[in-house]
Amino acid sequence: MSYPLTSAVIVAQASPASGAAPGAASGVDTTAQAASQAAQAFSAPAAGQSGAPDMGFMHFVMQSDSVGKFLFLTLLVMSALSWYFIFVKSASNYRMRRRSAAFLNKFWNASSLTQVENEIATHGAQDPFSHLTSHAVHAKAHHEQYGATKLEEAGSNNEFITRTMRKVMDEETSKLENGLTVLASIGSTAPFVGLFGTVWGVYHALVNIGMSDGVTINRIAGPVGEALIMTGLGLAVAIPAVLAYNTFVRSNRVFLGRLDAFAHDLFAFLSTGQQVAISDGKVRALRRSARGSD
Repeated sequence: MSYPLTSAVIVAQASPASGAAPGAASGVDTTAQAASQAAQAFSAPAAGQSGAPDMGFMHFVMQSDSVGKFLFLTLLVMSALSWYFIFVKSASNYRMRRRSAAFLNKFWNASSLTQVENEIATHGAQDPFSHLTSHAVHAKAHHEQYGATKLEEAGSNNEFITRTMRKVMDEETSKLENGLTVLASIGSTAPFVGLFGTVWGVYHALVNIGMSDGVTINRIAGPVGEALIMTGLGLAVAIPAVLAYNTFVRSNRVFLGRLDAFAHDLFAFLSTGQQVAISDGKVRALRRSARGSD
């Protein structure tokens, strides 16, 4: 690329003295043209590199039609919902298990049922175990005082307590399963939404390629590769939702198993007035209060 510049300089130097002024001007013009050509030659590859088409994900989103943008927004909403339920349920389950452990510790270390009732009345039923205990104790006292005044209270005292405890456990199960349907739906449908976006993007890419004059590997690989990003996005949305769903389901199953075991112990205590429970390797006895025995 330096040859035109060198030759122009040599020609300018070889000009006769009589034509020095015109020759010098001509040499300067020739030198300027040569330098301009050299600059254009050197800058041509850089311009070609800077003008290369952007094959990123946002380029695909911007050039997609209304259907592609709608599918992209749908996946974003799915991802936001799944992470919202993941964080909210994780924090809720942590607080619930911490409060449940504290209540069980107080329950099995209480000297009487009256102390347990006072504890619930003071701090409220803030966990499933205290909620179950409060309703069971209230059902027993209500049936002993008023008897079967309504159809839902028909039967013996133990039957009424059993129905009340079963109802409370069903309510707690529903609370624990809140949001799991959304996570399961997102985990099962997000890959198909992404796949539909890929198919739609590939279809439009092939249509545009067919309408163009020339077909090269670059014109095919770029649009098709961009369309495949939708499948990856669908998987990125579905995988956390599926993992969180399986984690919550197993955690709820273990927690409900503990609640069911506690319900049996509580029912036996309310029925017989004496319950011996094994907790942390120690045997603790919880006697009924004098008022409960009356």
